[in-house]
Amino acid sequence: MKISIIMAAYNSQETIGEAIESFLAQNHPNKQLIVIDGASHDGTRAIVERFNSPVIRFYSEPDRGIYDALNKGIALADGDVIGLLHTDDLFARENVLAQVAEAFGSGNVDGAYGDLEYVARDRPNRVIRYWRAGVYRPELLRTGWMPPHPTLFLCRDVFEKHGCYDISFRISADYEAILRWLTSAELRLAYIPEVLVRMRVGGESNGSVGRIIRKSREDLRALRRHGIGGRGVLLAKNLIKLSQFTRREGSQGMKDT
Repeated sequence: MKISIIMAAYNSQETIGEAIESFLAQNHPNKQLIVIDGASHDGTRAIVERFNSPVIRFYSEPDRGIYDALNKGIALADGDVIGLLHTDDLFARENVLAQVAEAFGSGNVDGAYGDLEYVARDRPNRVIRYWRAGVYRPELLRTGWMPPHPTLFLCRDVFEKHGCYDISFRISADYEAILRWLTSAELRLAYIPEVLVRMRVGGESNGSVGRIIRKSREDLRALRRHGIGGRGVLLAKNLIKLSQFTRREGSQGMKDT
């Protein structure tokens, strides 16, 4: 099973090297990384090219934002399964892709996902939030539940049949796409009950008050588009995050080291 990982980059020289290293360290043998760079003007290109790896493909040209870049990468991928790795993120262990391949091979599923750790930007071993996703059930969508997007892997067919990211959503295209895939496509998802990705805090959706407001508006538009609910579901979606700051016994990587 070939797994393609899409990475959207723009002026990412501070963290992209570590992200790529976490990909190359994966012990799953049949893997591919497609880096779509939005014509960075820092050292991003030089860092990627320095790896000189046959499993990395690099493209650089202006784009219309992160979701446009991800759509380009998905179109170029030739893996059976497609996942994401943002330039700020790290795979949690060397066997993450092997676990994903096992999940797809063990049953008739369209996708797989796991848990997510939010970590300090300058100290990725310091966990700030822990997102334990749990097993998916359709009725959970109305409680504000969703799988952690950075941990979600999907069969190629999902994108071909049900579309990629709607770039009219500047911040919440991932949420709209997940709602679309889980309602219209009725995906069958496998849950891997382990942390798959470590995500540095300070992303696109929460960089300022203005972005938070815009994200809420876009989330609400996505909820209404797919008939999931309205402001009540949006409120529940945000309240769920409070539990992610609670230390969980038995969780991985929870030490402040």
